[in-house]
Amino acid sequence: MIIGLDVGGTHTDVVLLGKNGIVRDVKVLTDESDLFNSVLTGLDKITENIDPSTIDRIVLSTTLITNAVVQNKTPEVGMIVSSGPGIDPEYYRTNRFYYPVSGSIDHRGREVEPIDRNEIEKIAWNLKKEGIRYVGVVGKFSVRNPSHEQNIARILGNFFDKVFTGHRISGSLNFPRRVATTYLNAATYPIHKNFFDAVKKSLREKKLDIPIYILKADGGTTSLDASTDFPGQAIFSGPAASVMGAMPFSPDKEECIVLDIGGTTTDIAVLINHVPVLNPVGINLGSYKTLIRSLETSSIATGGDSSVSVDATGKIRIGPLRAGPAMAYGGSVPTVTDALVVLGKICDCDRDNAFKGVESIALALGIPVEDAASNIFDNACEAILLETRELISRINSKPVYTIHEVMEEYRINPGKILLIGGPAPYFAGRIEELSGCTVTVVPRWNVANAIGAAIARTTCEVALIADTELGFALSAEEGFREKIAADFSMIDAVKISFQLLTEKARKRGADESDLDMEVIESLQFNMVKGFYTSGKNIRVRAQIKPGLIQGYDSIADR
Repeated sequence: MIIGLDVGGTHTDVVLLGKNGIVRDVKVLTDESDLFNSVLTGLDKITENIDPSTIDRIVLSTTLITNAVVQNKTPEVGMIVSSGPGIDPEYYRTNRFYYPVSGSIDHRGREVEPIDRNEIEKIAWNLKKEGIRYVGVVGKFSVRNPSHEQNIARILGNFFDKVFTGHRISGSLNFPRRVATTYLNAATYPIHKNFFDAVKKSLREKKLDIPIYILKADGGTTSLDASTDFPGQAIFSGPAASVMGAMPFSPDKEECIVLDIGGTTTDIAVLINHVPVLNPVGINLGSYKTLIRSLETSSIATGGDSSVSVDATGKIRIGPLRAGPAMAYGGSVPTVTDALVVLGKICDCDRDNAFKGVESIALALGIPVEDAASNIFDNACEAILLETRELISRINSKPVYTIHEVMEEYRINPGKILLIGGPAPYFAGRIEELSGCTVTVVPRWNVANAIGAAIARTTCEVALIADTELGFALSAEEGFREKIAADFSMIDAVKISFQLLTEKARKRGADESDLDMEVIESLQFNMVKGFYTSGKNIRVRAQIKPGLIQGYDSIADR
């Protein structure tokens, strides 16, 4: 059996999944001041009277890391950046303790200027005095030759708890995004490690000696041990869980929208013939443009527990904050859920308190309470649909990438919407009326994202470059370098890439049956000197396709 656990802003959802379907599901309130205990409570309830030996693994999805970045709650870290001539690294400054340094590698991987050890040691002492414990190191062409990053990391090793190097974070040449990605991995590492160390400890105390996985932003999983070196991959794991939880119910040969309406936010994604649309470059998080692979999703701060107020112009304002539960459930601020109670859509609660909350909005608007409730509800639905249309527009403004292929000149026009999340059934009818789409509430809608986390397969990718003139093949991210002959070909490059990918996937916990590999990028350039071809430059990126693990992919509705 598998435990799937999704930590949301309002609830923590947990499922226990067996070969014949859902064995048990629980939903507990998320205490944002003590997320660890929220998780423990969910684990206690889901494993009650369950033989620990029957549980194979646990997969976690969480908004913890995303929230820390968005709310500027990450610790200070150091950044050491070497760009070489032709570019000012200050353009890509990430934080206060950001140090451009000498030393450079050219685009072919050859050293132009060596690093200055005294300069690095001086920076290290300065950072140490400031109490910095984690540092990121990025060189412009480190994916062609990581020696400078490796040497700087060795110098820093005696000073800091952990050093993140850009060539290990991503094999992409996009220097600005690699700087931001390395920074986010360093900044989120202590949050990630503390949380998951606590989870590991709690599982040991419960005698659950099982592998622990985390859902990544691209809809795949990775082992907990591997994730500690790449904590940034857990950013947007919440929206990814929504997509994976809806995949089994998406229509054949059609496009559909996935709306996960939660208590705090609504996450939006698009599926094409069961396949999620992918952001091919990397996620943007605030001012940080990264190389973290992600499903193409969007989030809006509108959910069942979003606070409701009237602004200075006399218009209803929903969110963006959640100020606690709905008044119908003991809260002190009117919410969208209170409007649903007044409209008779929710009954198992304190209707009088909900009425009082919505009444305060009605008085400010000068309309009856029922009309105010309808307006609140419509505003929430329209805000969600507006963001949905904007996401579709963004996808259609460029080539459409799915997790399996590039679809040039393809335009999506979804006619169906899949709803998941606690309030989903209450929104379905009105969303259908306002959108003109067919709306379906996914079975097990209230814990669908926990199911999605549980049934996602392990994914990863590798990048390989080969230079036949210089005579080497390199995957800096994987620590691979090998001499090659002048007749080295694209076929050879793909073969090596698949070997590296298989090894990497196994280390991250992939099952042999889920090693579905594909090439997602292959480029070859002839290098010319004078009038003659002097060699070839070959680049390959390969991935394990995101998808659902075998044996569990058809049971989410049982």
